[in-house]
Amino acid sequence: MADTVQYAVTDHLAVVTLNRPDAMNALDTRTKEALRDALTAAGDDSTVRAVLLTATGRAFCVGQDLKEHVRSLAVEREGADGAPGAGSAMRTVGDHYNPITLAIASMPKPVVAGVNGVAAGAGLGFALAADYRVVAAGASFNTAFAGIGLSADSGLSWTLPRVVGPARAAELLMLPRRIDSAEAERLGIAQRVVPDEELPAAALQVATAFAAGPTVALAAIKRSLAFGASHSLAETLEVEAESQLAAGASADHRAAVASFVAKEQPVFEGH
Repeated sequence: MADTVQYAVTDHLAVVTLNRPDAMNALDTRTKEALRDALTAAGDDSTVRAVLLTATGRAFCVGQDLKEHVRSLAVEREGADGAPGAGSAMRTVGDHYNPITLAIASMPKPVVAGVNGVAAGAGLGFALAADYRVVAAGASFNTAFAGIGLSADSGLSWTLPRVVGPARAAELLMLPRRIDSAEAERLGIAQRVVPDEELPAAALQVATAFAAGPTVALAAIKRSLAFGASHSLAETLEVEAESQLAAGASADHRAAVASFVAKEQPVFEGH
């Protein structure tokens, strides 16, 4: 794995850290591939019960590395034989951004984004794909895409309307601007805002709590929420019933009921 993405698992919690602080964690190809692979590994690892996605330096992620993007566009214009290129610079959306977003949103375990600084473009998309966002008071958000003549990617046309509403999402995507942490909290982009110096500990605390939680039930809740976002009530009720059967059959549910009867705090083992 590239040194631009750090990956560690401790006590059932996988911590994935973007580590290009000098570039404000901009996403070059090496970083995108490493991030995709780290999140896929966390999702596939049965010992991992929650994931914390965070970053080093003063930014969470400013999106695509535009310096690399400019070089890719230059190669496309020339082509190997002087002919126009085939749009390979934009294939990064399908090759990298889509798999990263899906890995965050669809893995059957909670993902916490610890947003330490600016999150723009794909950085905002990845944060919104997470289940819970702990945000530093000095952090900010920006959709950014239209400002450089691009459409939305990284799931923002799906996640942003569901968080802030369709009208506000259209405004923020078509007229990009800086959203500070206070506004982000009002809009629902941030679930919790903490002083900058407290961000690492606060994000770790939330992620650790998820890692110690009822993993089967949390996965079922995540699945039901995603399904309900694009299906009818009747269809969602069916999925809820299926999910409740699975959760009800878990050892964690049985142990929690026994703990309730005994007036004790339950200890969840994740199965």
